Amino acid sequence: MYLLMDRYLFARRKSYIEIGEIFFWTATINNWQRLLLKDEYKNVIINSLSYLSESGKIDVYAFVIMPNHIHLIWRIKEMNGKETSQEAFLKYPGHK
Repeated sequence: MYLLMDRYLFARRKSYIEIGEIFFWTATINNWQRLLLKDEYKNVIINSLSYLSESGKIDVYAFVIMPNHIHLIWRIKEMNGKETSQEAFLKYPGHK
């Protein structure tokens, strides 16, 4: 949905994610700490994405891992039990 204000076009940001939609998503590390410099930590994120993708929960179209945040273009295909796929994704690396 778009709003026209003062001759500028602004997109209204959605604060929810609908299953089946493709969207751009960013997750940042608390206080922007640079914790993702080592490959072993990046692999935890990649393994989490691979698991959710192989189990049919998500489709990943693109991702980038930066030292203090990640960007994803993905589609949530279904819930992961009682939690959303993005909650499941964030929980796995958080426990490693």
